[in-house]
Amino acid sequence: MTRLDRPATSAGESAGTTPEGYLELGREVLDIEIEGLTAVRGQLDGGFLEALERLAACKGRVVVTGIGKSGLVGRKIAATLSSTGTAAFFLHPVEGAHGDLGMIRPGDVVLALSNSGETGELNTLLPALKSLGAVIVCMTSGVESTLARLSDVVIMVNVPREACPLNLAPTTSTTAALAVGDALAVCLMRIKDFGTKDFKRVHPAGALGARLSQPIGSLMHTENLPVAREDVPLNQALAVLNAGGFGLAALTDASGRLTGVLTDGDVRRMLCKGGFEPSRPVAEVMTKAPRNVAATDSSAQVLDLMEARQITVLPVLNQDGSLAGLVHLHDLLGKGRVRFAPV
Repeated sequence: MTRLDRPATSAGESAGTTPEGYLELGREVLDIEIEGLTAVRGQLDGGFLEALERLAACKGRVVVTGIGKSGLVGRKIAATLSSTGTAAFFLHPVEGAHGDLGMIRPGDVVLALSNSGETGELNTLLPALKSLGAVIVCMTSGVESTLARLSDVVIMVNVPREACPLNLAPTTSTTAALAVGDALAVCLMRIKDFGTKDFKRVHPAGALGARLSQPIGSLMHTENLPVAREDVPLNQALAVLNAGGFGLAALTDASGRLTGVLTDGDVRRMLCKGGFEPSRPVAEVMTKAPRNVAATDSSAQVLDLMEARQITVLPVLNQDGSLAGLVHLHDLLGKGRVRFAPV
């Protein structure tokens, strides 16, 4: 006897304890989710069209953000956009508040997801995103919510009920948000005339595997690196950081060995704590013993590390600990020095 065949323990126990009952329950869940999608289909209006216009006109990247189940949906939407011709990445709201806002540029469009529209970690981040020049598009059921008020464009995604029997666990609402994300991506494909050749270009499969098998030393940046001595004043290290274009300055000792890094995130945290003193040695505020890789490490290993730790730039070291170069995530994904097709 399987678990699905277990007998009822009382005369009043639901038929859901039989195989037939579970099939019926499963179908009921799908019916509820279909009901939700039908409702959201009818809600698509000018907000959806305006969001589409903003996304199509985006000169930077689409930054998808959300937390919890909305965050998981957001990651998939970002991946779908990126693979269909719209450059996108996922920004975790908490990580954003601790330095990852350094990835935002004027011209970016933020797609913020929250069913209620009252997610504190997300709403706290939005004013900072707007101050950096980003347009905010939100997807929410709370059209009068804090999120909606903080956004430039609102896409209403309001389902009648969750498939969860308690009407609590995000089920129908996350399905609907994911579907609307797909709708945006497909419409953008049509607007950008993204066809089969374009799809193959961003899905190189074997070509990507071949490149990621190369040692990272063949892909790293080695010229005009943002490097400073660890004993220089903070303001001098900041000048190196600003001029470098990596969001990171590598700091070395007198013998040239890497001892630390100064990042955009380090500077923000320092300013928030009120510890900014331009004349103090940068060694007092740098991130010591930063993560690094060897020039002989495979690009695939480095990519795994960067994605797992949400790192954008990594120092590459020689055997003696001296700085060999820097590698940016874009170099591994074909957006920097690595190209999958002629341009």
